[in-house]
Amino acid sequence: MQTSKIYPWVVVALLWVVALLNYMDRQMLSTMRDAMQFDITELESAVNFGRLMAIFLWIYGFMSPVAGAVADRISRKWLIVVSLGVWSTVTLLMGYSTTFTQIYWLRALMGVSEALYIPAGLSLIADYFTGSRRSLAIGIHMTGLYVGQAVGGFGATVAAAFSWQTTFHWFGIVGIVYALVLILLLHEKRRERPEPKVDAPKPAGETVWRSFALLFSNIAFWTILFYFASSSLPGWATKNWLPTLFSESLRIPMSQAGPLSTITIAFSSFLGVMIGGPVSDRWVRRNLRGRIYTSAIGLALMIPALVLLGLGSGMFAAVAAGLCFGVGYGMFDANNMPILCQFVPARQRASAYGVMNMTGVFAGAVVTKVLGNWADGGNLGLGFALMAAVLALALFMQLTVLRPKTDNME
Repeated sequence: MQTSKIYPWVVVALLWVVALLNYMDRQMLSTMRDAMQFDITELESAVNFGRLMAIFLWIYGFMSPVAGAVADRISRKWLIVVSLGVWSTVTLLMGYSTTFTQIYWLRALMGVSEALYIPAGLSLIADYFTGSRRSLAIGIHMTGLYVGQAVGGFGATVAAAFSWQTTFHWFGIVGIVYALVLILLLHEKRRERPEPKVDAPKPAGETVWRSFALLFSNIAFWTILFYFASSSLPGWATKNWLPTLFSESLRIPMSQAGPLSTITIAFSSFLGVMIGGPVSDRWVRRNLRGRIYTSAIGLALMIPALVLLGLGSGMFAAVAAGLCFGVGYGMFDANNMPILCQFVPARQRASAYGVMNMTGVFAGAVVTKVLGNWADGGNLGLGFALMAAVLALALFMQLTVLRPKTDNME
């Protein structure tokens, strides 16, 4: 089956579920603060809750380049299996926690284990899809993240029906079982390397440090880092604080605001991926900058959406802004790895995406903490609106600097 024409799509399907579990397990905590604070009183403070969300991002960020470098050098299959098994076990154990300190350190450990997945998963898919379907395949995989985000939004709903402990228990058990499924069905894609010329000297092995040095000598990679980090500000803000913003601005309980916010973003992001993936794959056949233009359209949609999310009022404005933001984010998200493939060779892509993840997550950690402080001061909406200015600069940089010479750098 591994050599069949449909197996690359089987890989996408298998990893789609992993992506769902990845975001589901991290996202549901953002909606369960109200349920957990009765047992863990430190969570009554928005600042403490921000600390809890931020520790995951800091650890996740520091581990991402390491995870990428490891994924470029060992079996990505086993890296994915171990990553899923560990973060699912952590989710299970969170249901047994009784103190803020226990939750805090388990959240940190989840950051380590979840960081191992994304560089390995996207690199594996990119290797299976070297032709015109790459953006679509990557995009479909990314919808797993959106669905996981939406399902995680029901954490407060499930906790209200049962308990927050039971919610963590069952979500963790599902991931542990699925890790066993991957052991049987997921296979590594061997990278084909060109044969050296007979009289050519044998190339020296590329060390981790040299690999990173080559990445950082590439001006295009710096530009990709900047716009990826800029987009991560609102990306993480919506994941961690949009339920709170909806709850406060619409005056509805978190058990309703959580599903409303996460489903709105997840549904519209899915639409954005299904639009942006095929458009990019077709556009790049006529113009090598097609993927960049598609991503830029996504960024352009996110800018007014953030302003409306932060400064608008009423249910219609909130949902409309969320839909616009999600479509734009989906178009952007489907093309990050395909654009990276235009500027970075296959042997360095997991490392490159690991660095991208690090910069994006650090930006997310900062904005998560800042918005926590602003939320206590009643200025959460203004914080969302101000992020639009950063995206405008990222859009300008993306369109003026990135000029690819190939769609698949070897």
